[in-house]
Amino acid sequence: MSKSDKLTDNKNILGKIKTLPAMASFDEKDLQELLRISKIVRYGADERIVDESTNDGWIYYLISGRVRIVKKGTELAVLHRIGDVFGDVGKLGGGDLSVSVHALEETVCLKIAISSVDGLPHENRFVFRYAIFRGFAEVMAKRLRITTAKYNAALEEIEGLKAKLKAGS
Repeated sequence: MSKSDKLTDNKNILGKIKTLPAMASFDEKDLQELLRISKIVRYGADERIVDESTNDGWIYYLISGRVRIVKKGTELAVLHRIGDVFGDVGKLGGGDLSVSVHALEETVCLKIAISSVDGLPHENRFVFRYAIFRGFAEVMAKRLRITTAKYNAALEEIEGLKAKLKAGS
């Protein structure tokens, strides 16, 4: 990625980061500290951001664009809201990365290395880890609601098929 591809205007970067729901409560000093350990990265359309077969140790906050979440070739979700979060959940909870993420159009992300968060001063470390965990908890709750709805629909379909099979015999 060339220097011209990076967002270098510090005020512009801070302005975009302040719009992220997980970062809205941080003051400018905290956000400067976050920027010190983060990267703002621009991805082109169809560019792979995360590969499910690797363990990259990064958490991504969507600033602009749309991304497709895929597991073993099956699309799980499309993220498009400012502040949507994705990345290496395994670094947070001891598991492995389980999805790939692809940019659907030009996409800009705030990219944070979890290991860098652990190296922050004591008070910032806990505040930023909380914000990251909270973001992932919101994503996981949304995914659980979607999975539960799909599970219930599948159960209803199975019961309907059983009833048809029983009526036909």
